[in-house]
Amino acid sequence: MALLAAAEKVEFGFVRDHVEVTDSILSKQMSALEQAGYVKVDKGFVGKRPRTWLSLTKEGRRVFARHIAALGEIAQGNGAASGHA
Repeated sequence: MALLAAAEKVEFGFVRDHVEVTDSILSKQMSALEQAGYVKVDKGFVGKRPRTWLSLTKEGRRVFARHIAALGEIAQGNGAASGHA
């Protein structure tokens, strides 16, 4: 999610290489996030080579921002006081 949040769209291979997982593992995770409505998967071609691009949906960006804010509160010691666990 963090890689996708930093760009409009990211090529599948770039994400796979940066998070250091197999195609299969990343594909399963992206399918789950797509089903949740957080990630959009676009397929196409560059020349004759198939490519897959990943991007966060508006909902995905909103949820990720909330998650980062909650982590910040926890890191500052405010997690329990604000209701985030």
